[in-house]
Amino acid sequence: MIRSEAVARSLRRAAPHELVAVLRQELKEHYGAVSAELFLADYGLKVLCQVSEPFGECGEEHSVFNTVLGRVFGSQEILAEDDLGSELEVVHLPVSARGDRLGVLSVEVRASELSQELLSELAEIADALAHEILVAERDTDVYRVLRRRDRLTLAAEMQWDLLPGRGYECAEYTIGAQLQPAYSIRGDNFDWAAEPDRLDLSVTNGMGEGIEASLLTSLAVNALRNARRGGVELADQVALADKAVYAKYGGERYLDVLMLRFDLDSGEVEVVDAGSPRLYVLRGDRVNQFPLEPQLPLGMAEDSVYTAQRFKVEAGDRLVFASDGVFDARGTSEKETFGDKALAKAVLATRLLPSASVPQEVLRHLADYQSGRESVDDALVLCLDWRGRP
Repeated sequence: MIRSEAVARSLRRAAPHELVAVLRQELKEHYGAVSAELFLADYGLKVLCQVSEPFGECGEEHSVFNTVLGRVFGSQEILAEDDLGSELEVVHLPVSARGDRLGVLSVEVRASELSQELLSELAEIADALAHEILVAERDTDVYRVLRRRDRLTLAAEMQWDLLPGRGYECAEYTIGAQLQPAYSIRGDNFDWAAEPDRLDLSVTNGMGEGIEASLLTSLAVNALRNARRGGVELADQVALADKAVYAKYGGERYLDVLMLRFDLDSGEVEVVDAGSPRLYVLRGDRVNQFPLEPQLPLGMAEDSVYTAQRFKVEAGDRLVFASDGVFDARGTSEKETFGDKALAKAVLATRLLPSASVPQEVLRHLADYQSGRESVDDALVLCLDWRGRP
């Protein structure tokens, strides 16, 4: 049996809270590893927190922006670092599952053992670890607690548990997304479903504050999922979710949603624009806000009827979705919003970055535009890089 397969099998058999301990033992036994440390990204994607014992406490912290570990996390590439004055080398490996970046694994090995074959096997182990962490989070709070660098509000807890992840990657497209303020997000949300022949994607923005906004969004997202899983067409999905929200709130509360369905073969897209989230398209070296036909937000009126528009994406297109907390944000001058000009420039500046890094970079531009002032509204950015099928 290949050594990496033996380690992966042991991880599958490990108790959810013992993944790191089992990993260290297996790497020592099969690879002679001197040490192994796991660093997980916090909710705000600002630091990488060391998984240490006792659980629930973060060991070392490494910035995502200006450290070796942060470089590995951002580039998603393996990096071997010499331990000067020693016969050891530290191999840093991205820990990601289908494009959802979780953290970095650092393994200390003897320099004499380092080879391309070893790096490939360690990369397979890091991938296996990522999948096991996602499975383990179903049964233990260890990893979720460790990723908190601040108190998570109840509304934010509900929103993060509602998300499919922060990234996804397949042959036809890649997705990266982020919410801010990460520890007190309220009504903004995103969702997707990857199918054999299509991608369903939604961006939502619930009105209100605190838990009321989170409850509203949770109802709408689950209503949309229920309709989607029932095989309902896109416009009818929105109509059914609209009925569910109106039945609960009677028009007193409503939320905005942008729903899209991508055909993987043709690049044809169905879209229903029921509210404020905007779509910006980077094609070549030009960024344009895509014109969509606005329709009523979900739950605003009884028995609303929705219709789908159609357009087509091309290989190489970058689609960036933003909530009103992004494009309506104002700078120090208060004369124009971030979406007037600065947002398009921020999207253009990301053209050399992978999709997973785009949301954080756009939000960084937003923070600079606001001169560090805290946003008064939720901010959501989602990036979709489209490759399509030949």
